[in-house]
Amino acid sequence: MPKYLVRASYTAEGAKGLLAEGGSGRRAAVEQVVRSRGGSLEAIYFAYGETDLYCILDFPDPLSMAAVAMTVRASGALQSTTVPLLSVEEIDEAARQRVDFRAPGAG
Repeated sequence: MPKYLVRASYTAEGAKGLLAEGGSGRRAAVEQVVRSRGGSLEAIYFAYGETDLYCILDFPDPLSMAAVAMTVRASGALQSTTVPLLSVEEIDEAARQRVDFRAPGAG
C-alpha cells in the first residue's frame, strides 16, 4: 500500500478543538477518516512549532489519500502537506528504470 507522511498545522479553531478533545480524541478522528478510505494509521505524533502534527498513513491508492486530504483541509481546522514515502525496494525499482534526460547546458 502507498505510504504517506502528513505534516499539519492547526488553525486557531483547530487548536481549540485539540484542547477540547486532547490527543487521544484527535488520534481517534484520524483513524476514523483514514479507515473510511481503506487506509491505516501507522504513527501519529504531536509537536509544537511550525508543525503541530505528523502522521504516517497507508492508503490503498493515491486517490484515497487525495480524497482524505481535500476533505480534511476543507474543514479549515488545519493546513497540511502530504509527502509520498517510498520503500527501499521501490527506490531500487525506480533506479533500474531508464530515463531520457539532458541537464540544462549539457551538450
